[in-house]
Amino acid sequence: MQTRHPRGNRGTTSGFRKDFKRNSTSSFRGSSSRPSGGGFSRGRGNFSKRRVSSFDASRYINKNVISSEPEVYTPKHNFNEFGLSSLITAVLSSAHFTSPTPIQDQIIPFIMNGRDVIGLANTGTGKTAAFLLPLIHKTLNDKKMQTLILAPTRELAIQIDKELHVLSRGMRLFSVTCVGGTSIGGQLSALRQFNHFIIGTPGRVQDLINRKALKLGNVRAVVLDEADRMLDMGFIGPIRTILKETPHNRQTLFFSATMSDEIKKLVSEFLKQHEIVSVKKHDTASGIEQDVIHYGTREKIDVLIELLKQKGFDRVLVFGETKHGVEKLSKALIAHGIRAISIHGNKSHPQRQRALKSFKDGFSTVLVATDVAARGIHVDKITHVINYDLPMTYDDYIHRIGRTGRIEHKGKALTFIR
Repeated sequence: MQTRHPRGNRGTTSGFRKDFKRNSTSSFRGSSSRPSGGGFSRGRGNFSKRRVSSFDASRYINKNVISSEPEVYTPKHNFNEFGLSSLITAVLSSAHFTSPTPIQDQIIPFIMNGRDVIGLANTGTGKTAAFLLPLIHKTLNDKKMQTLILAPTRELAIQIDKELHVLSRGMRLFSVTCVGGTSIGGQLSALRQFNHFIIGTPGRVQDLINRKALKLGNVRAVVLDEADRMLDMGFIGPIRTILKETPHNRQTLFFSATMSDEIKKLVSEFLKQHEIVSVKKHDTASGIEQDVIHYGTREKIDVLIELLKQKGFDRVLVFGETKHGVEKLSKALIAHGIRAISIHGNKSHPQRQRALKSFKDGFSTVLVATDVAARGIHVDKITHVINYDLPMTYDDYIHRIGRTGRIEHKGKALTFIR
């Protein structure tokens, strides 16, 4: 969903990057020279216990340089032409939503017509509103309807719930968020009341079903959001168990960035005759410029600090490999006057939410995160994603850098290599 946002000053790293290429000793090819987790301790450390990345960062030198004329999509519909309730279009108008994004434009008509769908789209394309808008409309027409939305992480589930509240403002629709890491008591209490939308992670939803606290007999629609990530995280068993608890005549909406063999198998099990809508033209959004930073013989942390102090690094997401390394790195950045904060699995849910809010609100300009903790994080106007530690796989890389260059904004993805 597109909104009117001023474009920020993105700055440049070209001169900085050239300085460090002179110190390069070799191109990285996924060998044992990979930095250890955290990667900034003085000295080389013992790398033998680390997993070896299969990601070849050298492929992304000067990759996808952004043109001055971004591709413009011309939607076939406006929001008034989908047949949405006037209550919804009034909310959209007051929130200054202009024209539909490609995934919204192409998939909303199928959802409105009751079809099962597969939506293939990169992160940051407006897919959450693409399924929420028609489901809100259907719920307004049938207040006994329930929708189950499954997401890979608590952060994404909470974000979906927040967007639901924005899009259904004043409509008296009720929701419950069922995620781990928080007290189950509040969720048990909320489930005693009728909720139009049940939004949760597969593990907690399955737990609530096993406790007989959650019954899915009234579910008319199921959404699997970021299905590829849920499978990567080992949720295939819980997903199967949960979907078997829902009526066979439900509408199933399936969103994923990739279409792996596992995804195809899941689709064949649980989707009826379905429509496939793909708005993916590239693995990465066209607004992301990709490059590498050769730190050579210099201390890695020193290079990062100098980089972050450059103009244009206004909202930066830095990825580290381990929980300990991420925490250590964020403290080192703070010690050098950088407003950094960390998010990883050792932090409690309230701590992670506070960190995310600090980053969203601009109190912290740098968020240091592990892959697992960052899944489902969607923050607008991230100027840079920095792979301080290399991702393990190409898919991990794609999901990392997809946090920048979202919708109409541009961004840069930089990967550290020796």
